[in-house]
Amino acid sequence: MTAEFLPRLFERDHDIRALGEGLLACTLPREAWTQEAHLGACLWLLSERSDIDVDAEIGTIIRRFNTSVGGVNDDTQGYHDSITRTYVAGVRLFLAGTSETGLAACVNALLRSDVGRRDWPLRFYSRALLFSVPARRGFVEPDLAPLP
Repeated sequence: MTAEFLPRLFERDHDIRALGEGLLACTLPREAWTQEAHLGACLWLLSERSDIDVDAEIGTIIRRFNTSVGGVNDDTQGYHDSITRTYVAGVRLFLAGTSETGLAACVNALLRSDVGRRDWPLRFYSRALLFSVPARRGFVEPDLAPLP
């Protein structure tokens, strides 16, 4: 896998909610859209925003945000469907098994878990498939192991 990376943790529930709301409203600064922010927003959407169908809307939400901050969603940059959907599955798995309460505590536990690792999708995908154009543009099934 990759070198050890220590995640930036969240101090308050409010910080995660503000991040998620900023994502939805396209007011989050581009530099705030980190790996930790992706996972925190995903957990918040799944746990606190039952009004949003994450599976149906996550691509549109992230693409719209990327465009709003001057980003591009194309064959080499921006939204990556297979990575995003793999992490959505992982966050759901994490939520089903955690005993953590409180949003920040839950997100921080996720970030410290195997699912929170930057290389977690490579447990299911070969690097060549995961970073292919078809995997970026749409969901492709993993080639190494099924998603949990």
